[in-house]
Amino acid sequence: MHWTNRSGEPKLGSMDTQAARAARFRALHERPEPLLLPNPWDAGSARLLAHLGFEALASTSLGVANALGKKRASAAELLENVRALCAATELPVNADLENGYAAAPLAAAALIRQAHDCGAVGASIEDATGEPHQPIYDFALAVERVHAAVELAHSLPVPVLLTARAENLLYGAGDLDDTLRRLQAFEKVGADVLYAPGLRTRDEIRSAVQAVSRPLNVVMGFADPSLTLADLRELGVRRISVGGALSRLALRAFLDGARQMREGRFQWVKEMAPLGELWPAFT
Repeated sequence: MHWTNRSGEPKLGSMDTQAARAARFRALHERPEPLLLPNPWDAGSARLLAHLGFEALASTSLGVANALGKKRASAAELLENVRALCAATELPVNADLENGYAAAPLAAAALIRQAHDCGAVGASIEDATGEPHQPIYDFALAVERVHAAVELAHSLPVPVLLTARAENLLYGAGDLDDTLRRLQAFEKVGADVLYAPGLRTRDEIRSAVQAVSRPLNVVMGFADPSLTLADLRELGVRRISVGGALSRLALRAFLDGARQMREGRFQWVKEMAPLGELWPAFT
């Protein structure tokens, strides 16, 4: 059933609508075929991805920051983006909440409730501190934070699928064994999906898949780009995202065109997307 408000946008206040999205999102993690989970950064990119046939979306904090011209978006800006994505299509949306913008477990988990209220049916929380001198939370605190996030996520009126992220490989703060130890501990305290940005090779990905029994997300923004969907399926990966990669790809095309324009050349206009490819996805 399609619930709308007077403006024709999805009526996110309807628990029936959000519950249906949540059930659909959970089911997409339970089938054998991996879920391709692209990362739009605004309503337009979300609608284009929906028009292309993707089954769910995930926000990207990096993409939001890029769009705002910042190195890091605020929690309020991330939530506003989640709200916009949820209103743009009827697809389930997973919210990238970084580290919850707090170190204390309950304070970090509180952001999940706000994402839920914006319409999200999934959320991720990571163990990166944002502090250069100590980039990753100590093991015990990291596990406690995930535990608090799981308890809150699963207690909401429409339970949120909770993804726990081990970020140490991105920061050189521990090896693969430490990553696997964290993923296993996050699973033990109830995380629904496990995620370790920085897994790159087949062997690393296979080790992570075999270390846990719940779905593993691989982000292709850091993995070997020669790996295909078929390769990842064979390895046992259940969800595939790209983080801020689509945003950065769009900005690369923008920069290339702008540089050519600055030089007085305009051949790049031949490469722009035709309106006939855009408008069918837009309202």
